[in-house]
Amino acid sequence: MALLLLSLLLLCGGVNLAVMAATPYPHGGSGDPLVGASKRYEGSSDLVDLRYHMGPVLSAAPLRLYVLWYGRWDPAHQAPIRDFLLSISDPATPRPSTLANVTRRVALAGEADDAAASLGGSLSRLDIQRVLAAAVASGHLPADHRGGAYLVLTAPGVAVQDFCRAVCGFHYFTFPSLVGHTLPYAWVGHSGGRCTDVCAYPFSLPSYMSRGGVAALRPPNGDAGVDGMVSVIAHELAELATNPLVNAWYAGEDPTAPTEIADLCEGVYGTGGGGGYAGKVAVDAQGRSWNVNGRNGRRFLEDDMITVKVKTLTGKEVEVSIEGTETVAVAMIKE
Repeated sequence: MALLLLSLLLLCGGVNLAVMAATPYPHGGSGDPLVGASKRYEGSSDLVDLRYHMGPVLSAAPLRLYVLWYGRWDPAHQAPIRDFLLSISDPATPRPSTLANVTRRVALAGEADDAAASLGGSLSRLDIQRVLAAAVASGHLPADHRGGAYLVLTAPGVAVQDFCRAVCGFHYFTFPSLVGHTLPYAWVGHSGGRCTDVCAYPFSLPSYMSRGGVAALRPPNGDAGVDGMVSVIAHELAELATNPLVNAWYAGEDPTAPTEIADLCEGVYGTGGGGGYAGKVAVDAQGRSWNVNGRNGRRFLEDDMITVKVKTLTGKEVEVSIEGTETVAVAMIKE
């Protein structure tokens, strides 16, 4: 096995991104040390010199995922998200005729609800850890520190620090002083009624893009907030797997503001995408856009496949394709 050095060529939907990753919005700064340079997702920047910094990746096969639903959720909103998570662990997911299945590297191992929103309707970043701590302490979720990861999903109407302004989701790890264990986790919020123009691209667009003649895509499951969440969940799971302790795979000199694997093709969903254009994607008979098949006939729209040409430490050039959340394979490759 040989470690990879990633710096030669990155292709997203056929677009050469040798210098800059495509992002649909301009971005400003932030003073939060856990956020760094502000973008739609946690810790993005414009570098693409992705390197391994010797930290651990999540290599459990499969990765056991535990979901905490915070706030009052409509079952109709939960169903597509749950189907997406089950799709990435279901070996019976149907084979598509032309497009790729969601990867099967993650297993949905458990769920818990906090429908009463025990910490209220406005959460800080540390509150996300406190919500997890309560679920673990009560036994509603296990403390799976050997092969588990956690996903906190906040319902419509729940505010989270920096939500909509700087992030649509983020990943980090819990502090033992709060939770009792170091557990990798991600948070994603439902942006419906709040900021779908920021967090549900390309199903909703900011006004400056709409005025330019760009049209929003119809969401494959009929709800911009839900389908936007699915896209962000895939994004955060990919980064959680490859950079769980913020010391593994990322680009940039500052680990508090890294470019991570899913940032490389952010906003690119098909061939020709970039610069505010989502790319060429499939459209069903109802005009709904998609690029990934799931279980129960579900379809989803995720960031496009990344193709990276890399060199091993011995100088051999190898091409690696990474799709959706199937990104742990970036860390190592057989020569």
